[in-house]
Amino acid sequence: MRILVTGATGFIGSNLIESLLMFDHEIIATSRDSSKAIKKTWYNNVTFIEFNIQGDSSLNLFEYFQKPDIIIHLSWSGLPNYNSISHIENNLWDNYYFLKNLITNGATNITVTGTCFEYGMDNGEMFSSRVTNPSNSYSIAKDTLRKFLVLLQNEYTYNLKWLRLFYLFGEFQSEHSLYRQLVQDIENNSEYFNMSAGEQIRDFLPVEEAVKQIIKFSVETNSSILANICSGKPVSVRSFVENIIYERKSKIKINLGHFKYSDFEPLAFWGRKE
Repeated sequence: MRILVTGATGFIGSNLIESLLMFDHEIIATSRDSSKAIKKTWYNNVTFIEFNIQGDSSLNLFEYFQKPDIIIHLSWSGLPNYNSISHIENNLWDNYYFLKNLITNGATNITVTGTCFEYGMDNGEMFSSRVTNPSNSYSIAKDTLRKFLVLLQNEYTYNLKWLRLFYLFGEFQSEHSLYRQLVQDIENNSEYFNMSAGEQIRDFLPVEEAVKQIIKFSVETNSSILANICSGKPVSVRSFVENIIYERKSKIKINLGHFKYSDFEPLAFWGRKE
């Protein structure tokens, strides 16, 4: 099976490729920066093609990426600035025309990662069938991309797997993430870890488990699907932080209430695992 992975050098892509190589798959990996890719442990075991999706739209991208059987599209720029209008003005269209090019030239199996923010500001358990109501630029762009791709199925025959990611954590994650900041403070033997009051309820999932779910839907499922990539278990942010501290046998103290709650997330929401 030939699999194209976009956003290959990112948090999820780096972990996903490591897992895919454990199976008998041929991996075509792509991202904007080959200098990052060459540092990855998987680099010599894949075919890496440097590519910017804002680039030449005249190419037949299906042929350019060697006619992959499966496409797993992780690429998206501009994060973690969720409110930037560029998600709507630029990223939405760049990603749509990139995927449309692949589809119109022969791609029949497309997986795209969406976001739990597509559900909007409602609290509670989020079913994948729930009507979306995104409230920030990033989630509006993602949700609109999904709707565009669904409409495109009226003209072209292909399977679309839309996977909404919840709160993943683990190796290769951005330094801006809660998990990486906590681990860094622990490793630096900091006395305190600054955080919010920690009352928010979230759905945290180790990236290793997320990758298993992504492979399940993208590689092992032969039909279109809309699904959450989540644990299905609601956990407070404070409990999540305390568990990491306990697992790492750290004596770091938590400084609760240092940061305000974000204005683009509901107080308590989690996913319904498919």
